[in-house]
Amino acid sequence: MSLPKEYRFTRDHEWAKLDGNRVRVGITEYAQEQLGDVVYVELPSVGKQITLKQTFGVVESVKAASDLFSPVTGKVVETNPGLEDSPELVNQDPYGEGWMIVVEVKDMGELQNLLSADDYAAYLESLG
Repeated sequence: MSLPKEYRFTRDHEWAKLDGNRVRVGITEYAQEQLGDVVYVELPSVGKQITLKQTFGVVESVKAASDLFSPVTGKVVETNPGLEDSPELVNQDPYGEGWMIVVEVKDMGELQNLLSADDYAAYLESLG
């Protein structure tokens, strides 16, 4: 499994890609593999304030529904319109076209608490 080196990760299997004061967020390849075929993604509306480690949405698969947890605190400035008609993009391209939201970050320091790609890989190994 390859992990983009420029991304940061949570132990809840979300990723964050920094671009200025904004972060693009999605779920990891590991997460989508555990879920199986994604059939629905519920995302917050643009303008909604979200909080670090709090639920911001839900992803549903043929196996289960799983909450999405925010890697940062801030305001949602964009959601992925492609997921409404094609939720399977989360499975096909979790680090690209399967992104979920873009957040204007309130506290850039929160990013320091996220895992690097190497640290996340080690975390996955510890899971067995």
